[in-house]
This record gives sequence, C-alpha cells and structure tokens, in this order.
Amino acid sequence: MISVVIPTFNAAPTLVHTLSALVPAVVDGVVQEAIIADGGSTDDTSVIADAAGTHLVQSERGRGTQLDAGAAIAKGDWLLFLHADTVLEPGWADEAASFIERVGSGRRKQAAAYFRFSLDDDGFMPRLVEMLVSLRCALFALPYGDQGLLISRAHYARLGGFRPLPLMEDVDLVRRLKRRELVGLKSRAVTSAQRYRTEGYFSRGFRNLGLMVLYYLRVPPRYLARLYG
Repeated sequence: MISVVIPTFNAAPTLVHTLSALVPAVVDGVVQEAIIADGGSTDDTSVIADAAGTHLVQSERGRGTQLDAGAAIAKGDWLLFLHADTVLEPGWADEAASFIERVGSGRRKQAAAYFRFSLDDDGFMPRLVEMLVSLRCALFALPYGDQGLLISRAHYARLGGFRPLPLMEDVDLVRRLKRRELVGLKSRAVTSAQRYRTEGYFSRGFRNLGLMVLYYLRVPPRYLARLYG
C-alpha cells in the first residue's frame, strides 16, 4: 500500500528510531516497503538500511533530488515522504490507512496528508514551536517535510514530483497543492530537537523564519541551504 521514502545523509544516529516506528505498519500490511534515498553518507547509514531490509538508492546529495530518486523506484500506490530524524507515534498507520480508504472510495477528493508536528524535548519552548507550526498550517496550509507527506503516487506524478532543490523542496511541492488537497492528521510526527538545543530555540526559530522570507523573495535555494547549515 505505502512506500516510505526517507532521504538520508549521515543519518545513523536517528535512522534506527525512524525505521523502528514503521515496523508495526509493515506487519499490518500498511507499509509495503521502505526506501532509503542516500546522498553519499560516510557513517553507518547504509549498514542500518541493509540490516532493516530497506531498499537503498544512492543519488546526488540534495533532499529534492534524493526524494524524487526514491519515489522513482517505489512500488506502492501511495508514497510517504519522511525525514530520517522523525518518528511517527503509535497509531499513525491506522489513521493513514483510513485516509487512504476515504480517498480510494471517493468519499473525499484526491488529497495529500501530513502529521502533527512535535519535538522530542520538554519545556515551554518546544511547545511554543509546536503551537506556531500548528498556526502556520492552519493559516497558510504550509506543512514542512518534518511533518511527513502522504500522497498517492498518481497525484505526486501529476504535480511533477519533487524538484532538484537542496532546500525548500517540501514547500515547493506543497505550494503546488490546493488548500483543499491538504489534510492534517492527528497523529504526531516527533522530530529531533537537536538543532534547536544546539543553536538555541530563538536563534533556530528566527533562522527558519528568515529562510522562509528569503525563499518567498526568490533567493535561490542553493544559497538558502548554505544559511541553513
């Protein structure tokens, strides 16, 4: 049913947890395969991918390029694009399967779905970031890649897929969807807060906001990728 596509670059520290959260869905037949689209990792990413029984595809580094490379070999009728430091909480597969069934039966029109953003950290600042992300999604229908994206392969093809961008590939694709074609699911996608902890919540938050402003001002993504780090 679902092919999960995960772009990686030296993702060994988090990849095990991301893949482990998919196991129950594999057992239940919701996830058909997991594809690791690697951009030239030099750590144990490929070892983990092989041990987990995933399909490993090597591509030029860049999330947009990697994601599209993974989608190109996917066998499932539905694609789930997921970051390598994001863990889907238990119950996500049932909700995803219900969404797919509604679309497949015609009870709702063709759409893509994303998960509720969450950070694996305690305290006020992580909750504030989560609240602001929820607000962004509600006001602008603009989920990011760390919330996952579940979309039928046919719909993905009609949109033209991910473009070969080093950053903002998720925003670029989502903006090609109409607001009514985006559905927020209740299950959480719990993402690593390591960057926030390392750089500081305010610094990282303002950097992300600044990058988005620059993107809308048409600054080339290759420059944004350098600023992102």
